[in-house]
Amino acid sequence: MPAASELGAETGTRARVARLILEHGPITASTLGERLGLTPAAIRRHLDNLMSEGMVEARDARPHARRGRGRPARVFAITDAGRDAFVHGYDDLASSALRFLAEKAGAEAVTEFARSQVADLERRYRPLLAAVPPQHRVRLLAEALSNDGYAASAGSAPAPGGGEQLCQHHCPVAHVATEFPELCEAEVEVFARLLGTPVRRLATIAHGDGVCTTHVTPRDIATAEMRAAENDPRPNPGDGGQRPVKDS
Repeated sequence: MPAASELGAETGTRARVARLILEHGPITASTLGERLGLTPAAIRRHLDNLMSEGMVEARDARPHARRGRGRPARVFAITDAGRDAFVHGYDDLASSALRFLAEKAGAEAVTEFARSQVADLERRYRPLLAAVPPQHRVRLLAEALSNDGYAASAGSAPAPGGGEQLCQHHCPVAHVATEFPELCEAEVEVFARLLGTPVRRLATIAHGDGVCTTHVTPRDIATAEMRAAENDPRPNPGDGGQRPVKDS
């Protein structure tokens, strides 16, 4: 029988494997082994154990990620149960409290609460992002979110039109946000203010996606669209069909 220290090391390494999968999304066994310094046999053992525990699942890599011919690459992704293992807090209590708040004070009170919850995040992040050029802010925001436990990453957006993509692989309030999307909406509002450009939430863990994905509109496109809207002579349905008259 292995010594207690050996069992502890085995469990610790397995947790590191799960954490890496959580933080980086679907990932191959070879990449995991390289990042953790483990042999193929060792990483396979840990992955088999995590899959048997329901913490991790194997999938075929997406077509665009495949290279060459032959057997499709396999990637490993965190499951809902695996994500739950990293969640801390009292989800049931939080949901009950927000339900009570909605019943007693209405939906607007929930929205106000959600905004108050992310106000501290905005206050702490604003000086950090204001100190760097706009083109570096998405990546710095991802780093700040990761430091707060959101396991975030940033990169170029694959969607037409360019832009950047902010991904959060962990959400501490995912279960609560399933019932109260106001929490997600308040977060998106903060991202837009911090980055100084429109953002759009494409996917959320709360709605069953594997990651919370936010598209960040390029600043030059956002500026061009704003100017075009200001110079558009067509009536705006939102203002009763009247366009403001500019002073000459």
